[in-house]
Amino acid sequence: MKKLMILLLVVFLTACSTKNSLIINQKTNIPTDSQTDIQSEEQGTEESQDAKEAQNATKSKKANLINEDGMIVQERIMVPDGFERIEVEAGSYGEYLRSLPLKPHGSKVKYYNGGTKSRDVYEAVIDMDIGDRDLQQCADAIMRLWAEYLYGKGLYDEIHFNFTNGFKADYATWRQGNRIKVEGNNVYWVKQTGDSKDYSSFRRYLDMVFAYAGTLSLSQEMKKVQLPEMQIGDVFLKGEDPGHCVVVLDMAENKETGEKLFIVAQSYMPAQDIHILKNPANGDGNPWYSINFGEKLKTPEWEFTAEQLVRFAAENEYFFKLVIIDARDS
Repeated sequence: MKKLMILLLVVFLTACSTKNSLIINQKTNIPTDSQTDIQSEEQGTEESQDAKEAQNATKSKKANLINEDGMIVQERIMVPDGFERIEVEAGSYGEYLRSLPLKPHGSKVKYYNGGTKSRDVYEAVIDMDIGDRDLQQCADAIMRLWAEYLYGKGLYDEIHFNFTNGFKADYATWRQGNRIKVEGNNVYWVKQTGDSKDYSSFRRYLDMVFAYAGTLSLSQEMKKVQLPEMQIGDVFLKGEDPGHCVVVLDMAENKETGEKLFIVAQSYMPAQDIHILKNPANGDGNPWYSINFGEKLKTPEWEFTAEQLVRFAAENEYFFKLVIIDARDS
C-alpha cells in the first residue's frame, strides 16, 4: 500500500512522461486525463433571470450545429448562421481533414488499451485506429493525419519526420526494406527486407516515428504562421516541457464581417482516439472557435497563444501548393 501511495504521488507530480527510456527520446508529452483541472471561479448569484433565459436560449440555438446523422466532419458539424465553410481545392489536405470519417454520434473516446476517456471534452470522435500501444498521443496524431494524407496520394517521398535527436526517419528509406535501429543515442538504418509499400508496413513505420518523436521534435520541423493566415491543417503547438498540440480541422467565414471560425481536434495522453474538441465558452453543441480569441485560445485541456500557430515546413508547403495546381489541371 505504501509503494502504491508513493507511485501515485510521483504520477501526480509529473506533468509528462516518456514512452521510451532511451536517451534520444526526449519526447514531450502532456498531463494525463486523470489529473484534475483547476476549477473556474463560481459565477455570482446576482445574475438576472433575463440574462439566464437569454443564455439558455443561446445554448439551445448552438446545440443545433450538431447533425447527429453526419458521418464525416463537414456533415456532422454545421456552421453558425451567417457563416459558410471556406473553399478548399479538390484533393487538398483541407478537403481530406474535413472529410475524415466519424464514429456514430455519442461514441466515447477510447484509449489504446480499450478503456474510455472519462472527461466530456469532445463533440465527435474520428474513426481511425490508434493501435494497441501507448504511442499515438498528441503530436503523433498530427503526424498521423499528415502522413495518412500523403500515403493516400501515393506521395511516399514526402513522408518524413525527425526524432528528438534530429535523426530523419523518412518513409522512402523504410519502403526500400530498411529498418531503424536504436542503440542508446545512436540511430541508424539496417537493410532487413525487400521493398514494400503495403499499409501494414506503413503503420509499423508510423509506430516507430511515434516512439521517438513528439511535440519538441515536431516544433523544430514546423514554421510559425500569423494568425490571420490560418488555414485548415495548421497546428497550435507548444513544443516545450510539458507540451501539447491541436490541429485545425475545418474553418468557416462570415463574408460580411470577415470573421473566421475554426474547429480543432486532438489526441492526448495516454494514446487515444483523435477527437473534435468542444469550445468551453460555447457550451455543448458548438465546437467553433473564433479566430479573434484574444490573448489565449482556451481549449478544454490546454491553452495556447496566437504565436503558437505553426505549419509543416517549406518543402511540404511547396508540395501542398503543387497538389492544388494538379487538382485544378485535372
